[in-house]
Amino acid sequence: MTYPGGQPAAPQPAAPLTPTEDMQWASFAHLGGVIGPLPSLIIWLIFKDRGPFTNVEGKEALNFQITMVIAEIVGYILWAALIGFLIVPAVYILRIVFSILAFLKAKDGVNYRYPFAIRFIK
Repeated sequence: MTYPGGQPAAPQPAAPLTPTEDMQWASFAHLGGVIGPLPSLIIWLIFKDRGPFTNVEGKEALNFQITMVIAEIVGYILWAALIGFLIVPAVYILRIVFSILAFLKAKDGVNYRYPFAIRFIK
């Protein structure tokens, strides 16, 4: 495809998020954790360079979700030892409860730090 002037147009950088949008996407990164790590990952990757609050909260949400996935895998491994049937439901409950708590804080512009999350992404 040819462009006017013979050169392809340079991609335009995405516009920074407004403070309201920044809080909104940061809170969605936490709330998406109710269904797993994918929403947190997608939001963080798309908006991390556009909003500082979304960058911080998206990383926090993603770290928590990765920790929960690891705990869930451990639960399934220990299922044969009859302790996994307690771990897996506990992980689901913790994922939902803490994701909602973090969402409620982030929507008000308050940083939330999960009480037990391995910080894989710094």
